[in-house]
Amino acid sequence: MDYILVALLGMTGGAFCVFMVLEAQRQRLRQQKRQQDASLQEIQSDIHALAQREEQFERDLARRRAGQEEEMQSALRALKAREEKSDRESSQLKQDRAEFESRAIQYGELQQENTILKRDLRNIDVHLRKLKLDYEMQGQAQGMLDERIRELGGRYLKENVKWIGASLNPNNFANCKQRLQDVIERCRGIKLDVPTDEEAALYNNLKDEYQMIVRAAFEREEQTRIKAQIREEQLREREIERELKQLEREREAIKVALEKALADAQNQHSEEVERLQARLVEAEERAQRAISQAQLTKSGHVYVISNIGSFGDGVFKVGMTRRLEPGQRILELGSASVPFPFDVHMMISSNDAPALENALHRKLFRLRVNKTNPRKEFFKTDITAIYQIVKEHHGEVQYVADAEALQYRQSLTMTDEDQEFVESVYNRLEEDEEVVADEA
Repeated sequence: MDYILVALLGMTGGAFCVFMVLEAQRQRLRQQKRQQDASLQEIQSDIHALAQREEQFERDLARRRAGQEEEMQSALRALKAREEKSDRESSQLKQDRAEFESRAIQYGELQQENTILKRDLRNIDVHLRKLKLDYEMQGQAQGMLDERIRELGGRYLKENVKWIGASLNPNNFANCKQRLQDVIERCRGIKLDVPTDEEAALYNNLKDEYQMIVRAAFEREEQTRIKAQIREEQLREREIERELKQLEREREAIKVALEKALADAQNQHSEEVERLQARLVEAEERAQRAISQAQLTKSGHVYVISNIGSFGDGVFKVGMTRRLEPGQRILELGSASVPFPFDVHMMISSNDAPALENALHRKLFRLRVNKTNPRKEFFKTDITAIYQIVKEHHGEVQYVADAEALQYRQSLTMTDEDQEFVESVYNRLEEDEEVVADEA
């Protein structure tokens, strides 16, 4: 039994040992197989790479063969082109040689041509000298012409300056200055030198002459104004004298009526006596006011008037009158000089009318319609602006904002039939006056 057990154990151990040995060999064989598979794969990849390299080599070889063939073809074409070029150059050379031989000149011909050239050069020299002399003579003539032009230009400038100075008046300074500038530009256009200092002197002389002319015109206007003022004062004195005479007659009539009323009332109190006494006191006060007003030299009326039909909307005349009835002055202004009568916007009674008028003129100076003659009293403005100036220098006054302009507005809307009727009425009146004059 023991032997059997030992034998079994030995067999078992031997089998195990054999198994282990076989397992080790099997693993070694597997390892070797894997290595062989890897080597096989590497060999296959190398074979594939070799095949690719062989294909690439064949393609490169085919490309090189094609390139060599193309190079050979191009070399053949270039060689052929050089041969053709050489043939053309040879032909051109032959043509050039033939042309050169055809252009060859004999000595006798050269000598004859040289003689002709010498003769032409002498002719050219003579011609140049003649041109030089002509140029010098032309320069002298041009100098004389320039001197004549300067002389005539200077005379033209002086004559025009004298003419502009003679035509200068207080109302055309800007036009005369423009004319002088045009004359200077024309002189410079004909190459006449007019220095800037001379131009400035001409402008200054024009300004000095204008100042003298304006001063003389101002003096004439001042004399005219003084004469007009004297006439107006005389007219005012006559009006005051007439007013005083009328008041004296009225006062005498009232005294006579009062004496009669007292005699009738037999020194008894009555309403008629009181009324006559009040009228007598009022007449004496009116006479005293007229006398005191005659003694005031600066009292008068400042008026603001407009004439839409003659001057348009927004144009006002600001003036002054010393008459007792200022409305007469407005009627005179709108008589025959303008097509329509003036509308009165303000009539301001002042003890110092010239000062108020001057204040209005100074404030409205920039708004004058006639900017060349400051003596004209027309202004482009609105009535509210004039009112503010009057309010500042005189106080509150009543004024009319909108002009009535009755005749102007009726003229705009009048029909032809109405116009013919009005004209016929005036014609009949004129005929009647002529008949009366003839009978007289």
